[in-house]
Amino acid sequence: MGSAEEEDLPATDMPRVVGVLSALLERVTERNDAATGPGALEPASGSAFRAMTKPGISVCAYMARIARFAGCSPACFVVGYIYLDRLLRRRRALAVDSYSVHRLLITTVLSAVKFMDDICYNNAYFAKVGGISLPEMNYLEVDFLFGVGFDLNVSPETFGHYCAILQSEMLCLELEPQSLLPPTAVAAAPGSRMHCCLSEDDGTSATTSSSNSTQQQQLAA
Repeated sequence: MGSAEEEDLPATDMPRVVGVLSALLERVTERNDAATGPGALEPASGSAFRAMTKPGISVCAYMARIARFAGCSPACFVVGYIYLDRLLRRRRALAVDSYSVHRLLITTVLSAVKFMDDICYNNAYFAKVGGISLPEMNYLEVDFLFGVGFDLNVSPETFGHYCAILQSEMLCLELEPQSLLPPTAVAAAPGSRMHCCLSEDDGTSATTSSSNSTQQQQLAA
């Protein structure tokens, strides 16, 4: 899935939301990899989103590849982020780590594009962009849809809440570059930057965040 050449994809034309979201997910992936431990990160899993081997492309480069070839609107990445959060809240055992993050990304973006944009590429095209086979892409899409209970509608309020989260993340990246902080330091920081498990009913994250504090970090960094 991907190659070393993908690491050098130009980011000049990449929507800002792509860079912010990729930085967030890359940090979460590193945290979950470190929290689980090398010996426990086994490819065998009951989830279709876990690959057998770790893809040889970083989260940032993979997101840049999707943004470059998918031809979708920037809003699709925000909606894809919302979809990912919904899936993780319904499937507590599913973690965003090196084995799953790429498949989760291509599937949620594909679903968001189909729901949001009037014109989009088909599954065969997205499979090539994502570096997986067409049968895998089709299966992941169906598995995702059942995983979120076909709940694809996003209210303007919910969209605004997640945009605010990404904006906060962007400010954090500008004020405090994560490259200077080890993953353990970020994980130990109180009131972490990304409170992703947001309550879509009232727009508050306090209740949801507290209920998830004892579980493995998913999209909160």
